[in-house]
Amino acid sequence: MRVLSKVMQILLAVTFIFSAYTKAVGPGFFEITLMDQGLAPSRVLAGHMARFFIGLEFALGFLMLLPFYVKQLMQFTFLLLGGFTVHLIYLWAIGDTENCGCFGEMISMTPEQSILKNLVMILVAFVVYKTTQIRQISKVIPLGFTGATILSMWMFLPMPNHENFPFETFTQFEPKGRVDLSSGEKLIAIFNLDCEHCQEAATELGELNRQHEDFPELYVLFYKEGSSTVERFESITRSSFSHAIIGVNSFFDLIGDSPPRIYYLKNGNVAEIWDTDFSQNILNTFELE
Repeated sequence: MRVLSKVMQILLAVTFIFSAYTKAVGPGFFEITLMDQGLAPSRVLAGHMARFFIGLEFALGFLMLLPFYVKQLMQFTFLLLGGFTVHLIYLWAIGDTENCGCFGEMISMTPEQSILKNLVMILVAFVVYKTTQIRQISKVIPLGFTGATILSMWMFLPMPNHENFPFETFTQFEPKGRVDLSSGEKLIAIFNLDCEHCQEAATELGELNRQHEDFPELYVLFYKEGSSTVERFESITRSSFSHAIIGVNSFFDLIGDSPPRIYYLKNGNVAEIWDTDFSQNILNTFELE
């Protein structure tokens, strides 16, 4: 039983470390999730909360790999997972089916799936709590390690400055759901649903997407001024990309002299802006063959 308990303890530790890692590679998505779920009122506070929880999960996971204070760690795990589970039950009850962010963007989980995952982890923690032997060292060591790990997140994951990022407010796209445009390489197309040039560009992009499996992530911001719908636009252009509807002010702020326009984003920075030759620019930038 001791061997089984130790294996379960290690698995629990690895789960926490993996959970922290998936959030750390793309903290922006976790920040957006905290805001969308009503846990943080602003992106700045969400950024600080994200780094705190990432550091806490890393610390908890690494400490679980050691044989000291295991019972206390399991007790803390009960409280942590219990609190998250109550929140997830609330999200589930109000019909939220989007990725809860437990494993960042790497593994998408609905609140219902995450509840089941947490219940399994709580059960594992209970078994470890009941079967582990008590071994202790100076409390300064685990407490100091936890504090240092949490504080180090602000060094390894510096708080970004989104003040001049033109897409800061766009975090929801149909049908994908939550999206963090401030990380990785992404394309943002600005289209008017009634614009023939936009329809031609979308047709071109749709064909390019079908030809290349490694086509980059492309999101569309649609402006609607007439009776056209996204469904009609996609039918005409034979294209289908995650999209959101924007207002007239945002539309005219983001286009040049006239639509369409595509922004190439790289880790939250506007690397290039294209108003023509979309296919060729994408082929050259992403080295598609």
